[in-house]
Amino acid sequence: MAEENQQLKEEWVSGEVSLKVGELPIQFQMTVPAFPVTARRMLPIFHKMANAMVETSIDAIKQVGEEISCKAGCGACCRQPVPIAEIEVYQIAELVESMPEPRRSIIKKRFADAAAHFHNIQWYERFVQLLQSAPEMEPDEAVRRGNELTLQYFHEGIPCPFLENESCSIHPDRPVVCREYLVTNPPENCRDPNPTNIALVNLLIKPSRAMRRLGSQGFLDKYGMPVLTRALEIAAEVPERGEEKSGPEWMREFFENLTARPKPSAEKSAPEA
Repeated sequence: MAEENQQLKEEWVSGEVSLKVGELPIQFQMTVPAFPVTARRMLPIFHKMANAMVETSIDAIKQVGEEISCKAGCGACCRQPVPIAEIEVYQIAELVESMPEPRRSIIKKRFADAAAHFHNIQWYERFVQLLQSAPEMEPDEAVRRGNELTLQYFHEGIPCPFLENESCSIHPDRPVVCREYLVTNPPENCRDPNPTNIALVNLLIKPSRAMRRLGSQGFLDKYGMPVLTRALEIAAEVPERGEEKSGPEWMREFFENLTARPKPSAEKSAPEA
């Protein structure tokens, strides 16, 4: 029995992550599997890291006398198109499937209705076309057209399928980009957003950008940047085929994506069961 317990402990590696966001340091403990897993199984760890990075940016905002406006019950931003990573597509699909009835059927219908609406007005299709043509455009033109599409999506008034009572019903499991979306403008401005009345917090570092490349094998390229309301449709059309790597390997890839340069792996410390 002692040997079995020791083997279980050795299958996990603990270490400390230290990095700087601007001039502000971030440090936290993490425990990752030493055995091969898909990138999706690393999401709880990436969520913890994203939270730490976002909190550091919030602290920086507070130091210059500003306050974040976002609070529970203010769900205006939950009517915007939410770009998600490939691994989040399958996380959301699994999350919905794990829900008890009748909630599972209710959430699935919300997804189906939202996807049908945006297909009907060809919003998804125009979004993919913009992503494909953007590299050939002038940067300002690409941004302008992106803003126009975002505002059109918003004004359709279709909420995120997980929005209930103007609050996120899956808050601990929400996509990383949702964690990053913060504003300092008056909350009422968010009911009719435009580039002139929204003061979006410019995070010093955005883990969602690293997440989009993590574990991606190109199977979802035809969807451009997957939008949350399309997640169940995409997951049904393209079964998950995620490769497997050890936790330290995924962490290394995450930091390479995040910083565009290799990061040394964390030193092994006392393992946890």
